[in-house]
Amino acid sequence: MSSLESVTPALKASILAEALPYIQRFFDKTIVIKYGGNAMTDPALKDCFARDVVLLKLVGMNPVIVHGGGPQIDDLLKRIGKQGQFIQGMRVTDEETMDVVEMVLGGHVNKEIVNLINKHGGRAVGLTGQDGQFIRARKLMMPNKDKPEELIDIGLVGEITSIDPSLIKFLDAGDFIPVIAPIGVGKAGETYNINADVVAGKLAEILKAEKLVLLTNTPGVLDKAGNLLTGITPHDIDEMVSDGTLSGGMLPKIHSALEAARNGVQSVHIIDGRVEHCLLLEILTDHGVGTMINSH
Repeated sequence: MSSLESVTPALKASILAEALPYIQRFFDKTIVIKYGGNAMTDPALKDCFARDVVLLKLVGMNPVIVHGGGPQIDDLLKRIGKQGQFIQGMRVTDEETMDVVEMVLGGHVNKEIVNLINKHGGRAVGLTGQDGQFIRARKLMMPNKDKPEELIDIGLVGEITSIDPSLIKFLDAGDFIPVIAPIGVGKAGETYNINADVVAGKLAEILKAEKLVLLTNTPGVLDKAGNLLTGITPHDIDEMVSDGTLSGGMLPKIHSALEAARNGVQSVHIIDGRVEHCLLLEILTDHGVGTMINSH
């Protein structure tokens, strides 16, 4: 990448001017961001992400962060002699794994993101769905894709029954940036591991967000030949799932994106989290860095 020193002051000014209509259009709008992948593990990308979020807040938008932590969970599981297991892109979660998930997501990862944003001048507050019981969940039984009449038990994995947006709205109103770990709470106070893409999608719907942005380790949604699709519709996605173009870990992402697009979120973006300042590029410039799913 060329260093900023090589960019002329005139070019810097024109770049800032290009951002103006986007800043005006998205002023006071909620943007839900799913933070995951390389952007969460590479120190330079972590720094870029935190600075992008602080800038979005300072120019008047309301970023809400939902984070994953798959690699960090796998690392800790390995250290205690357990192997992570996935079925159809979802983590199988027994009680011991759930303890690790709570420790990693609710503790280490959440606090690291909060600290990074605060270091760059933001006012971040870390939460899990247990706080104020704002994400309520029940046990998820997974349909078997080979035998649809069969359900697979994948342990303490939850599906969302309701989200109470009042806590998030309260934090937004106080100019705080919510940073949310995807852990839900059941009727009896039991905790559930919930896929972070699913939480981000549902939260975007409930908050009537302007945008849902999902950071990934791919350039976006790719066709069978590996080409980036910059603009697609829900119908395109249905075809790509049925013909196997989309599979594995991309499935929960795509389903969350589709649900959000069909339920009032204006646009959903699946972007390349390995690109520095990908959030600013996607939200504040004419040239995005991923796939935009139009809601119709």
